[in-house]
Amino acid sequence: MEFLSALQLLKIHEVPDAWVDAVWDLEFTERKPLDDAVEEELMARGDKAFRKLYHSLLTHAAEHQQQSAATGGASQSIWAILGENRVSVKSLVAVLSFFVLTGKSKSANVQQRVSALHAASVYLLLLGIPGSIANKVFHEVLLDTCSNLTSHCWPQDSGKKRKKDVVKCSQAEGKRSKPTRKGTAEMDVVEADEEEEDEEELHFSGQDLEKIRAAVALLVQSLLRLLQTFPLRDRPQSTSSCTEIFCKLLYFEPVVGELTFAAEQDIAKLRSVPEMAFYGLQLLCSPKHGDQRESLRKVFHRLLYVILMMNKANRGRPTLLMPSQAVLSIRNQAINFICHTVTELKELALPLLHVLLQHICFQMVEKSEYRSHGARAVGMLTSQMTSTDYARFLKWLYSFSRHSKMVCRLFSVDVVMVLLEQEERKPEDCQDLELAVFLPHKFLIQSLLFARRMDESPTVQGHALASLAQCLELSALNVTRAVHNLFSTTGTSTVLVNEITEGTVSDSLGFQQTQKTYRTLPFRTVEISHSDSFICEAKENVSLLLRRVKDSKTNIRKSALQALVGLLKHNVIPVSWENLAVVSERCRDQAVSVKKKALQCMGDLLATKPDSPVVQKAWLQGVVPAVVDSENSVQDKALEALDQVLLRHVKMYSASHHLDASQRLTWELLGLLCHDCQNLSQYFSRAFTIWSKQNKFTLSFITNLISHTEADHAAGAWLLLSKVVTSSPRLPYGKILDAWDRMVSSKDVSVTTCCHIMSVIGDIAAHLNEDSKSMIIVDLMSWLKSFTLSLELISAAVETLYLLGCSEDIKQTQAFLNQHCGELVSVCEAYLASIILNEKGAENLNEDLMIKHLHTLGVASLHCPAKVGKRTVLLVESVLTTHSDKLAGCQDELPASLPLSQFKSNSLPTRVRANGVITLGKLCLQHEDLVQKYLPVFARELEVGTEVAVRNNVVVIMCDLCVRYTNIVDHYIPNISACLRDDKPIIREQTLIMLVNLLQEEFVKWKGSLFFRFMVTLVDPVPAIASLCEYCLVHLLLKKNPEMFSQHFIECIFHFNSYSNHKSYNKFPQTEHEKVRFSLKGAQNREKRFRIYRFLLENFTDTQRFNTTNKINQTILACFADEELPLDTDGAEILSETFNILSLKEMKLQAMSAPADTPAGEEPEEDNMATMAKAVLQAAQKKVVSQVQKKVFIENTVPLIISLKNLLERKHSPVLRDLTAYLQVTMQEYRTEVKEFFSGDEQLAAEVEFALKTAEKEKEMMEQMENCTLKGDPKPPPAQGSVQGSPVRSRPFLPFVFATPQPTCPNRPNQLFFTDRRASRSKSEYQVQSKSVTLEGTVMTKGAINTRAISTPKGVNINLTFNEGVSAIFSDQGTSLGGETSILHVQANRQEASHLRQWNVQSPLRQKKSSKSDI
Repeated sequence: MEFLSALQLLKIHEVPDAWVDAVWDLEFTERKPLDDAVEEELMARGDKAFRKLYHSLLTHAAEHQQQSAATGGASQSIWAILGENRVSVKSLVAVLSFFVLTGKSKSANVQQRVSALHAASVYLLLLGIPGSIANKVFHEVLLDTCSNLTSHCWPQDSGKKRKKDVVKCSQAEGKRSKPTRKGTAEMDVVEADEEEEDEEELHFSGQDLEKIRAAVALLVQSLLRLLQTFPLRDRPQSTSSCTEIFCKLLYFEPVVGELTFAAEQDIAKLRSVPEMAFYGLQLLCSPKHGDQRESLRKVFHRLLYVILMMNKANRGRPTLLMPSQAVLSIRNQAINFICHTVTELKELALPLLHVLLQHICFQMVEKSEYRSHGARAVGMLTSQMTSTDYARFLKWLYSFSRHSKMVCRLFSVDVVMVLLEQEERKPEDCQDLELAVFLPHKFLIQSLLFARRMDESPTVQGHALASLAQCLELSALNVTRAVHNLFSTTGTSTVLVNEITEGTVSDSLGFQQTQKTYRTLPFRTVEISHSDSFICEAKENVSLLLRRVKDSKTNIRKSALQALVGLLKHNVIPVSWENLAVVSERCRDQAVSVKKKALQCMGDLLATKPDSPVVQKAWLQGVVPAVVDSENSVQDKALEALDQVLLRHVKMYSASHHLDASQRLTWELLGLLCHDCQNLSQYFSRAFTIWSKQNKFTLSFITNLISHTEADHAAGAWLLLSKVVTSSPRLPYGKILDAWDRMVSSKDVSVTTCCHIMSVIGDIAAHLNEDSKSMIIVDLMSWLKSFTLSLELISAAVETLYLLGCSEDIKQTQAFLNQHCGELVSVCEAYLASIILNEKGAENLNEDLMIKHLHTLGVASLHCPAKVGKRTVLLVESVLTTHSDKLAGCQDELPASLPLSQFKSNSLPTRVRANGVITLGKLCLQHEDLVQKYLPVFARELEVGTEVAVRNNVVVIMCDLCVRYTNIVDHYIPNISACLRDDKPIIREQTLIMLVNLLQEEFVKWKGSLFFRFMVTLVDPVPAIASLCEYCLVHLLLKKNPEMFSQHFIECIFHFNSYSNHKSYNKFPQTEHEKVRFSLKGAQNREKRFRIYRFLLENFTDTQRFNTTNKINQTILACFADEELPLDTDGAEILSETFNILSLKEMKLQAMSAPADTPAGEEPEEDNMATMAKAVLQAAQKKVVSQVQKKVFIENTVPLIISLKNLLERKHSPVLRDLTAYLQVTMQEYRTEVKEFFSGDEQLAAEVEFALKTAEKEKEMMEQMENCTLKGDPKPPPAQGSVQGSPVRSRPFLPFVFATPQPTCPNRPNQLFFTDRRASRSKSEYQVQSKSVTLEGTVMTKGAINTRAISTPKGVNINLTFNEGVSAIFSDQGTSLGGETSILHVQANRQEASHLRQWNVQSPLRQKKSSKSDI
């Protein structure tokens, strides 16, 4: 017999009985050595013997089964054969274990490993033969060893490589987890493993791996055969071990194609190891292996980590696996397996599916890729649920979305987005009417998704807003309608396909409307009357979204932009300039990522609505200025957008062919640049400067462009041509001259187009012949001397004239300019003389003609300063004054000590006088003596002048003169900066812009009172001016001088309080008028002063904060303590303000507080070791800074505080109250060290301790009032997603902690609309009720466990797991299945187990009232 011959190869009879007994005594836990000769002979024959023995056992089992089925009797059993041949079963098992333990060693070679796997396969086959237990073959340790042999025999990668394949899990207990110290035993094991790996590194060839893989497949097949025949009902440990083994085998090798999970499968036909593993899990769920529900629980628990793509060891936290293709494939197969199992077992598996979904949600990590896959898994699994179970899960998801952990709320948004892609379930399919309200997509959007818009975490807020925009792209029609209802302010609802069928029109969530009957139509708009409150709420939602676009957090601004553009694209909100300007403005955001997102959004909007003029204008206003952005990547993105939209669609023009949509958009945009958006010209020119370096403009492009100069959109063509002409290699000059001739003879050419044509002529002037130049010069001079051109054309014509006269010889060029520009100066001078010297000249004055002469004079005089005489200057001066007698005799000039407005007034209009000032400034640019003469006049005009236009132009002139005559104008900078407090906003804004330009180029320095006048502009009554000042200071000026704010901070305290008693500060010269003008003294200006202080401190570095605090101690507190400064009324105000400043949160070092970008409750994502190292460095830095700050405070500040406290007590000063408040804020971090700090003043220490305790009690009282619970179970407000719907504080949770709140169904679903107003109103109502309602219902009644979760006192962590250290998910008390689904087993923390906190059964206010009544 083949079986016996195989046994003979193993030499069972030659194995000593003593050795066999020793092996059994060791419980197969370690390898017992054999005699060297016997061991060598067994090793030589082992592999062949095991293969032969395996096949013979397999054949015998098949024959035994066939004979049993055919004859009803059994053939001779294996055990009888072994007994007849006197083969000891005990010895056979010992020999098999010898091979198994030999191959288990890490140093085993290929042959030993293969033999071990074959020996384990034989043992499992023997174990599966009936009678194995009676013949004492079964041993639990050996069974587990053989089953798990694959993990030991299959070659593993080195430890270093394994670490690379594992991603650090960012799931933590509410805070960043600290690196745990390994125990000594665990470290010893790790070190031993590393030593073994270092000593022997075995290398396996591909052929070796093939052999081991075949043996592994054989072992897994044997395990499956065992499970088919050998029940594990009474061996739960073996069941758990097999479950773990099969889940590990899922990653053994890739799976090709989809797997099938049939109930009965031929094991021999299973090809891949993962396929066998899935079948093994399926077998474990059969009734023969114990309680089927318990088996399912174990399998689902293990597959949980497969779905989460985690590696879960027996101990410790799970680690993330890299989401490779193989890992994702197994994850998908695991989901399909669970879906198949739920389909097969239905009611038995559905409750566990609900628990599995909860654990997927709760154990999800923050990383976006894992969240995306996890949400998809939840969507696939929920598709197997009935409508009732699905609604129950949504009810739990609603509570989960309000969890204190940020990642939970974040993942709930991902899950909602996946569920919205599924078909909406009908409420009538839900058996529980109270749960039906959770089924509509409207609930998901409004109660789960849109509610997160007010989340405390910026990450969650941003993700919710971005997801809201994606909702409009979904194909689910009710989703679109729900979003429309949130934001639509038109009072109508757009009803899409299949939303209305013949019947009653009503809202599924309780929006009962007038009943009408309709027939189904593909698309219709049904007019539905809405209440005014609904429209108001929609407006508030839109207003909130617009505020989020300007939020301080970068990711919120990006997501709000995406949401806003989505609403605009789908016409949910009107495409108005107000809404579009918000998006366009973000193209100039502080954050680079927001700017890029805004550019992308504007591009998407333009692509969706290319025919909208307002969208076109907004696109230009956003994209064109971005070409001068400081960030190169933003520049590149803007240039790419302009190239794609404006340049690529310039094709050859033909009157017989219509323009396509893209070409039409191009010329419409260029038309806007020529007319409505001329302010973008400089930015647009910058783009062409960059493109010219890239040789972007070919001759064919120029030819195509010139062909459009005769079309209706010629203005845009000339605009482009004026930009590209300087960088083009060759041009068809003839066509350009023909266009010039047409312009000269035509009267319909616009001013902008004429300017562009003149610019082109000027750029090609060097390539024209003399005849052409002469012809053009004659035309220009005739135009200029006719004074019919607009001011823009006059400037363009003079510039073109200059370019036509340019040559290599400078003298020749100047002679040309003296001839032609001098002629223009003479003409203008003659005209001015005719008006000014004629007594009746001003009576019939043509105002526009006068302005044109003045403008021409100013522009021409810049090119020929030699032709400007004293008479010309006096004539221009006389435009502002009246002194014709002096002009007639050319007497001495007017005294320069008086302002222009103080000379004898004339009758000329303000417009003429304003242009006269500009012309006089241009004359001064070329003559330094005129600057010396007229600067005092200009300065006096700024002080006492009454005409806004004149004073505005004077500011421009003086700033322009500062560039050329810096030393002369520097003395008058205080006069210019005084205009920052002018009565007219336009002058304040103009002054701010001009001074910032001078400061950037360093023509002006921060001297005197200039800095403090800029600070006053921060609190300008016009928000736009204040915002502009803030931007200029932070993003333009602070970068050039990082110490600017800290250097002036202390002096700000004295300056804004008009305090001049200090020996060093506030000593710069200024007039009494200026002091009053810029003073912020008094209680009425306190808010403005502190707004300035906060602004400065927010832009401090920690070093500057530290140094400023010390300097305040030395220069302010020390002066008052030493009585160098009197403690009079003004001194008391300064000291009080100083203590208030020191108490500001902005004064606190950032290193001592949480990072600004990681709010409380938000877990920072640990992407790599660099992030971990940064966190460790920050912790160390915080510790060092804390120690230094403590030392400085004790040595420097505390003595001053004690001295000041004694002084203030002697003076009975009210500032003592501010000192106490300062100490209360400062000592919060050192509350346990108060006595140590103030050891020199015990009374002060006692007062500080009392103040701290009082503040703490007040804080606890407020918290108790907020946490006071109303009577009965709280119902989830499905419409409240504002402050009440967001967690207020974050609480640390342990790993795998799992909450299953069961909120009751909302009875008022028509409150599913989210507004700040309603949220705040409901919160105030809740607080009012909480003052008068006593907590009841805290005693659990009989049967309550079946309807609600077990209540626990506040502070006890709920711990729900898959039987990990706590009770099972279901009770073993024999409760019904329906009741078990709502049972929650809880376990308090160990440290809190002995003294659980009691329930607060009464509100604090009621306790106060009762105590008063007792009195």
